[in-house]
Amino acid sequence: MSSSDQKPPANDPAAALEAMSDAVWQDAKALLASGDAGRVSDVAVARIMTAAVKLYAAKADGEMRSPKAVLGESDEVVTPTEALTAVTEVLRALRMGPMEFGLWSRRRPEDYHMDTPEPLEPDAPAPDKGGDHGR
Repeated sequence: MSSSDQKPPANDPAAALEAMSDAVWQDAKALLASGDAGRVSDVAVARIMTAAVKLYAAKADGEMRSPKAVLGESDEVVTPTEALTAVTEVLRALRMGPMEFGLWSRRRPEDYHMDTPEPLEPDAPAPDKGGDHGR
């Protein structure tokens, strides 16, 4: 038996989740491609979403960073419509709206863009963002 065929130890939930994540992703892709996503129960989708949200929040808060939330570089795996549909329903389930989202949102541009920002010179003028803003 190759090392990739070995089951993770029963007492290691992290290893089990690592192994299951690929199976869940592959099965979801197959169901989406065949138009059979409706075969998965609402409860199963809610379990997967709840686990993903809670694990993501625990990693982000515990590691003080914003790990990549979805696969792909941009929108080639998850479209903006798919992302906003899911986020909107999570907010609705928690009886929250855009205002609460805006208040809690944290933006760390260095985590969203893989390229390293240019270092700022101490006396350099601020970059022009366009428009004169009343000047």
